[in-house]
Amino acid sequence: MTPTGILETILYADDLNAAENFYSQILGLQVVRSDARQVFFRCGDAMLLIFNPAETKKPVGEGARFPVPPHGTSGPGHVCFRANGAEITEWKSHLEANDVTIESDFIWPSGGRSIYFRDPAGNSLEFAEPNIWGLS
Repeated sequence: MTPTGILETILYADDLNAAENFYSQILGLQVVRSDARQVFFRCGDAMLLIFNPAETKKPVGEGARFPVPPHGTSGPGHVCFRANGAEITEWKSHLEANDVTIESDFIWPSGGRSIYFRDPAGNSLEFAEPNIWGLS
């Protein structure tokens, strides 16, 4: 058996209000749920979750409605969003217009373009063409 795709991706941020503002206002992602522990965003046919690491490392109590094991990390993570070349150009302009610094903009040996930038928590974000991985 092989998984058919990734359903959710998780990044961590101590300041969930700043993360919610950035991902909803700057990146335009739809907020599905938001509370003191986490923010859930819809991203195409997948979910991007931003967790407060101090909260998700705590075990949930016995008999909890959602018995998810504790998890978390410290330090910046990375997510790459899929985009075509024209969209990457538009994203770069949009991000710069919103005072988001583009850390890198280059063409991979496979011919695909990537731009890198950071969210308020310091997570490394990227827009890239799928052909950097041989995908269409």
